Amino acid sequence: MFPPGSGAWIVRRGAWTLLPIVCLLAGCKPVGPNYNRPSYRTPPVYKGTGASSVVVPPPNPVGGGWQTANPSDGMLRGKWWEIYGDPQLDRLEDRIATNNYQLRQALETYLAARDEVSAVRANLFPMLSAGPSISHQQLSSNRPLASPFGGNTNYTDYQIGGQATWEPDFWGRIRRTVEAARATAQASAADTANIDLSLHAEMASDYFQLRGLDAQTKLLTATVKDLEGQLGLTERRLAGGVANEADVAQARTQLESVRAQLVDVGVARTQFEHAIGTIANYDLSSFSIPFSPLDLPLPKVPLGVPSQLLERRPDIASAERLTDAANAQIGIAVSAFYPTVGLGVAGGFESAHPGTWIQGPSSFWSLGGQAAELLFDAGQRHALTDQARHAYEAQVAAYRNTVLFAFQDVEDQLSSLRILEQESGVEQQAVSAAQYSFDISNQRYKGGVTSYLEVLTAEAILLQNQVTQINLQTRQFVASVGLVRSLGGGWDVTQLPK
Repeated sequence: MFPPGSGAWIVRRGAWTLLPIVCLLAGCKPVGPNYNRPSYRTPPVYKGTGASSVVVPPPNPVGGGWQTANPSDGMLRGKWWEIYGDPQLDRLEDRIATNNYQLRQALETYLAARDEVSAVRANLFPMLSAGPSISHQQLSSNRPLASPFGGNTNYTDYQIGGQATWEPDFWGRIRRTVEAARATAQASAADTANIDLSLHAEMASDYFQLRGLDAQTKLLTATVKDLEGQLGLTERRLAGGVANEADVAQARTQLESVRAQLVDVGVARTQFEHAIGTIANYDLSSFSIPFSPLDLPLPKVPLGVPSQLLERRPDIASAERLTDAANAQIGIAVSAFYPTVGLGVAGGFESAHPGTWIQGPSSFWSLGGQAAELLFDAGQRHALTDQARHAYEAQVAAYRNTVLFAFQDVEDQLSSLRILEQESGVEQQAVSAAQYSFDISNQRYKGGVTSYLEVLTAEAILLQNQVTQINLQTRQFVASVGLVRSLGGGWDVTQLPK
């Protein structure tokens, strides 16, 4: 295309000459330590696996260490909230992915971090630029060093050219920077997954607490109706001379007290409804959840083995990826001890006349390189390298601390489920005993054997135990959601972007 000897031909020949050098430089090993994932010895089994609300597979004989995620039937997957079998909850949870602003913010943050990887990776390649220029100039005849013989001081310059600059990654500074940016982007993706998990868990927790309040509303409404009947009975007995004014006053006091509890439950329910609507991004002025007492069976939560927890929690994955990024920063700091090398090539065509613009004699080119080494910096590079190493060790500690608290989180939820299950069984017996005591006291009162105070006392104890039973059921569902969250939901490390 271009004749031998022309500037363009020389530039092309120079590029081919540099190609072996480029290939050689691409194979240079980056300075600084290569990353090894910090080790962590996991327990063979969970301490709190005695709860019947979890499904525990046989223990894994291999403990500790990060393994390639291998989801099994003993692990949650995908839309974990569907294990509760509540279509209304499913609809609310499904809105989070497309409507929650907090999740959208986290997603955009991750996308920005992903773009940073592409921007940093571009530094591995030459920067190319090209373009034409046309200028007309009038030079001063009285300028310094002007020719005494005169000459053309008024001319037009036609030029088209391009240039390429490249900093070869001899020491791996750019590759370490790409490594750090990539790990940081993966940490951002894990943070997004963690926010997604937290939002879904918060939604389920608020929803079950709202349904627990509806169960209390149902109980208190029935109790109000029963107390209204008892007040009417007491008033009739007063009219018949069997009861006294104290009995009527006590009956009315008990009735109004339960009505006040019913109003208070309504206040709490409204707050949970607003929280749910906000997470799902509904217009709160028109959003409402139908009355739905909590009457679901508590599902079994697949627990898995402890060694899988390191693969399943996005907060652990985020801490581990940040450790990788911190390790890459050591290499970046070490590379400052080595010279910086830059290569440049430029060429094109220049002429004073359009007719001779694109011709061999009009060509020009240049090819060169430079290297620079910092000789004295008063210990700055050593300090920055030490700083990078300490930052890495700090991030290793942060990673292990995240793992430690993750196991605490799981054990807390397992203990809560186990103890709440035991307490619920005991409370059921207390409710049965209180119901029997109330029935006997009511019969004794109607038979004129005892005062109305005995009935009120028995009924207050029964109501208290019934409310406690509902609260225990609600807490079991909340703890169940907490266990799902502490296990990472349906997430695992294979979902990290590559």
